[in-house]
Amino acid sequence: MTDSDRTSLPLASRLLIGAIAGAAATVAMTAAMNRLHRRLPPDEQYPLPPREITERTLPRSAGNQAIQDSATTAHHLYGAATGALIAAAAPNIGPARGALAGVGVWAASYFGWVPAMGILEPAHRHPPRRSALMIAAHLVWGAVTALSIRELEDARTTTLRAGPIKDAPPEA
Repeated sequence: MTDSDRTSLPLASRLLIGAIAGAAATVAMTAAMNRLHRRLPPDEQYPLPPREITERTLPRSAGNQAIQDSATTAHHLYGAATGALIAAAAPNIGPARGALAGVGVWAASYFGWVPAMGILEPAHRHPPRRSALMIAAHLVWGAVTALSIRELEDARTTTLRAGPIKDAPPEA
């Protein structure tokens, strides 16, 4: 698919592709977060921001399982929503620009709306290694989102293109 083909996709298609890409990238991001979290000093291995944000926003009566499920859901929905915005705003995004966009999402979240809503302190008040972990995870998210957007767009011209249905059973 050419760059002009990417920009000519309907907005609804770009939003859908971006949401799928962002959710898939959140899986890769979570894997990076898990691996990097294990490398933190023991006193910094407390829950990462997706859990902290969810726990601060749910009713105090919610149990651990509900918080874990909600944190997982919210983290992936946020990744999907921001992926959709990226695909809509920058349909020709490559992995390097995607990685930068990921850092932009981190900054807008952890210096922006999260502290503005009184949920967590701004990122400069978090332990530096934890902030570095979150930046690295967002670099992964952004690059994978951009690569996934490209793959999903390219699939429209190959595996998902119109053509004859040859594997259906014969009609009666």
